[in-house]
Amino acid sequence: MTMTSLPAKHQVLQACRGELSGGNPMLRCAHELTTLHERMLAMADADIDEIDALRARLIRDIDRWITVQLPPAHGAAHVHTETIGAVIDRLAKFTAHAYAALARASEWDLREAWQRLGELAVGYDDLAAEVCAGIRRLPGAS
Repeated sequence: MTMTSLPAKHQVLQACRGELSGGNPMLRCAHELTTLHERMLAMADADIDEIDALRARLIRDIDRWITVQLPPAHGAAHVHTETIGAVIDRLAKFTAHAYAALARASEWDLREAWQRLGELAVGYDDLAAEVCAGIRRLPGAS
């Protein structure tokens, strides 16, 4: 089965916030990644190695799922610098930081956190469209 599109940025951001609908594995992983980033922010003595191992598994799960879903890229398609899983992990991290900033950050830090999240979400949307159109390929994909 080949998809013609990946979840849109608003769906990924909703999943990061815990608003899951349907059974999309990528969105479930996005939510779990955000939860792990929130744990790291909340725990002064967090077991970073354990959390990083869980994050690596979720990133790999996203990348494997995407590989099955995507059409083959055109032969001349440029390679992106990151996998979709890595981008989703950063979206999850930025989401956790943006929501944490609501509670304790200065106005400047809050604005910066939300701006980074918004810019990366737009970048994800562009990457998803290019990958689905076959004009961009992901690292490790043929």
